[in-house]
Amino acid sequence: MPTTLGWTIADWQQAYKEGARPEELLRPLIGQLEEDDPACIARLSEDGLTRALADLANKLKAAGGELEQLPLYGVPFAAKDNIDAQGFNTTAACPAYAYTPEQDAAVIRKLKEAGAILVGKTNLDQFATGLVGTRSPYGAVPNSFNPEIISGGSSSGSASVVARGLVPFALGTDTAGSGRVPAGLNNLVGLKPTKGWFSIDGVVPACKSLDCVSVFALTINDADSVATSMGGYEPGDAFSRKPPSALPLDVPAIRRPGPVQRLGIPEAPLFHGDQQAEAAWNTALSQWRQLDTAGVELVPLDFSPLLELAALLYEGPWVAERHAAVETFMAEHAGEMNDTVRGIINNAGKFTATDTFKAQYRKEELLREIDALLAGVDGLLVPTAPTAPTIEAVNADPVTLNSQLGTYTNFVNLADFCALAVPAGFRDDGLPFGVTLISGAWKDRELQALASQWLNAHQTPLGALDKLRPDEVITHQQAVPSVQVAVVGAHLSGMPLNTQLTERHARLLEQTTTSANYRLYALPNTTPPKPGLKRDAANGEEIILEVWEMAASEFGSFVDLIPAPLGIGSVELADGRWVKSFICEGYGLDGARDVTEFGGWRAFINALKSGKA
Repeated sequence: MPTTLGWTIADWQQAYKEGARPEELLRPLIGQLEEDDPACIARLSEDGLTRALADLANKLKAAGGELEQLPLYGVPFAAKDNIDAQGFNTTAACPAYAYTPEQDAAVIRKLKEAGAILVGKTNLDQFATGLVGTRSPYGAVPNSFNPEIISGGSSSGSASVVARGLVPFALGTDTAGSGRVPAGLNNLVGLKPTKGWFSIDGVVPACKSLDCVSVFALTINDADSVATSMGGYEPGDAFSRKPPSALPLDVPAIRRPGPVQRLGIPEAPLFHGDQQAEAAWNTALSQWRQLDTAGVELVPLDFSPLLELAALLYEGPWVAERHAAVETFMAEHAGEMNDTVRGIINNAGKFTATDTFKAQYRKEELLREIDALLAGVDGLLVPTAPTAPTIEAVNADPVTLNSQLGTYTNFVNLADFCALAVPAGFRDDGLPFGVTLISGAWKDRELQALASQWLNAHQTPLGALDKLRPDEVITHQQAVPSVQVAVVGAHLSGMPLNTQLTERHARLLEQTTTSANYRLYALPNTTPPKPGLKRDAANGEEIILEVWEMAASEFGSFVDLIPAPLGIGSVELADGRWVKSFICEGYGLDGARDVTEFGGWRAFINALKSGKA
């Protein structure tokens, strides 16, 4: 059988379509998970594999043998060992804390329902407290490119097994950057979702109000496939959320659905003396500025409010939330914890309830400042990890270097942002460098769409493998219910009323034509000049138009601006689709000029201006 090392989800799917059997591929793969690998805490037993294969066979039978009904059929994955999974102890990298869960965490259950097979549990900074990957009794997880360099944490093991191609994806958790820093340091995609999109039911909490399950993958396509399978509202999880059903009013662009193109960057980026990281960042910026197809604009911003918000997470009373998660355990087993982790969590005793409320007030003040700062941008572009220290250096100064790693990650969850870490080339010393796209809640797909354009334009290897990444094919999707509307006249791009669309954050999907069943008329006595579209199946022609998309909650205010005799109806496009569009009542065409011969309103207006019409 072929080696599965470095396979993406698409590779696994293709193998099964060609007749490969899960047991033939998974058994050798599990054999590659070495007992002494510091990235792994446990691997699936032979009995566990037998049960998993039987369960998978039953799922396929229930699906009528259709692989498409199980989008992750037979795809192996690993999970950070603070996420419950039946058949495995949950240790949170603390043997004295270990317990045997009675059921799968919600995200594990959903992935299994999609056909995925959990093959191992991975190492982490104990109790998910750290960004370094060294705070574990199971050993420090080395960087997949240079074993002297940290892997990043706390989801260190999950990043390592994906970067080395052992599994196509792995789950981590992210409270302050644990799903992003290891991705940046190991040349991976790291998806930090909107809080509540993935359930945290069955996850050992770090800061429960901020925790997210995250995804490490070789490609954005793979991360999206995983997110689609395990995302969704869980009624039994108090922190699970439903996506919004309407567009919120009076919020900055970063929090509104729509394409992410105008990106804020730190005007004075911090690299803590790491000149190689700084040089890689400058190279990446020059490449982002050349990303013409995406229309990207980079806007330097003062990140001071974001950095102050980030400081609240570890320097303020939020550390008490970590204590709340392990209070009972610490009361009896504090001596069995990692010294650095215990010291950090013990800082909870320095803060009072009054301090906590004051910090909450300051958080809200900072969020108001941040909203104002980001009012003119759709997202942020930052270095994922501003430095890449050695394991030795971290052991010598574990707190300071850990704090530096969170420079551009710690504020994200507190601000209720989503984030996507992606590869951005390599430093001169051969270590990978990554950047992170950040935007408001529920803009996850918008970030994926932009990041896919970036990676397609700047191809890099998959993880630490000698294999180039395939093309990414993620397309934009509105984060809220949306409406497509076709425009034929003064609302076309660059025309006088186009601002009525752009003010509502509509985006242009395509320029196309109607079916050959329409005639176009210039209406009399309208300012600015407007056309009327009439369906005429007997004598019609194709008319050029544009199709725009806007949030459904904005559509009403848009329609309210439409004067008689115009209105909104449905128009047939050249490919047979029907979309909402401007139409004209019959009386409005009295005295109107038939301009169908020009093929579209723009051509007619240009002809008027040149005296040819």
